[in-house]
Amino acid sequence: MTFKSSVKWLSLFSGSLLLAACGNEGEESTASAFEDTSDIHVITREDGSGTRGAFVEIAGVVDENEDDNTTATATVQNSTSGVMQAIAGDVHSLGYISLGSLDESVKGLAVDGVEPTPETVASGEYQVARNFNIAYGDDLNEAAQDFYAFMFSDEAQEIVEEQGYVPVEAETSEFESKEVSGDINIVGSTSVEPLMQVFAEAYKEHNPNVTINITAPGSGAGITAVIDGSADIGMASRELDEEETAQVGGVDAIAIDGIAMIVHNDNPLEDITLEQIQSIYLGDTTTWDEVE
Repeated sequence: MTFKSSVKWLSLFSGSLLLAACGNEGEESTASAFEDTSDIHVITREDGSGTRGAFVEIAGVVDENEDDNTTATATVQNSTSGVMQAIAGDVHSLGYISLGSLDESVKGLAVDGVEPTPETVASGEYQVARNFNIAYGDDLNEAAQDFYAFMFSDEAQEIVEEQGYVPVEAETSEFESKEVSGDINIVGSTSVEPLMQVFAEAYKEHNPNVTINITAPGSGAGITAVIDGSADIGMASRELDEEETAQVGGVDAIAIDGIAMIVHNDNPLEDITLEQIQSIYLGDTTTWDEVE
């Protein structure tokens, strides 16, 4: 090897080491990127979301007229998965999702010292919780009536528990299908939709002659669809107001779900108070060092 080629080889080797060092430095920077002096990047759901409606009511994120008063600086996401992706990609963000959707991609926070679990929701210790409701019209077709009966059977309420939610306290029994046929159109909440999909799959084991169409544009859209007759069943992750209730045939809870407060996995915070949540979402608390 000549002196010139030796120098060239050493230069390339040194450059490789430098790039590797820079790469490692970048990885360390990403892993330790959280700064407590940073602004809190507030993530919320869209208007009409049942999860948002329930959240602002429970957390007191309302004005003197009891209307939603979420800070105008909040970033809006239109689905549960959208919130989770936003949080997983931003170490300084804070958001909320259905407890049943919580996974390892984000960190769930304790609220007032209580971990969000199906057990603490069932006991009432975890206060940030709401019903998963279904609304329906006065004249359900035979297929929809049969599916309705299934949702309150022993089998379906066991599914509720298996999926990480809390069963409703209702008398249940073994399901016996009427072996009907037809279509069922179900519209509504993105939070309720995953559970409804599992219900539909299990029901079709009993009755494969029924087609169940499920779409999830949000709780408000689901209630509207029942009212205008374009859906047989509407999914809502909040309570219906008096005006909505008066326009549907009935409303029932199919499960109870917690609302989990979530942050990036690299955020050191483990616990937050309901008062702090309210202050952040009203826009009064704006940096992480204010959350102690």
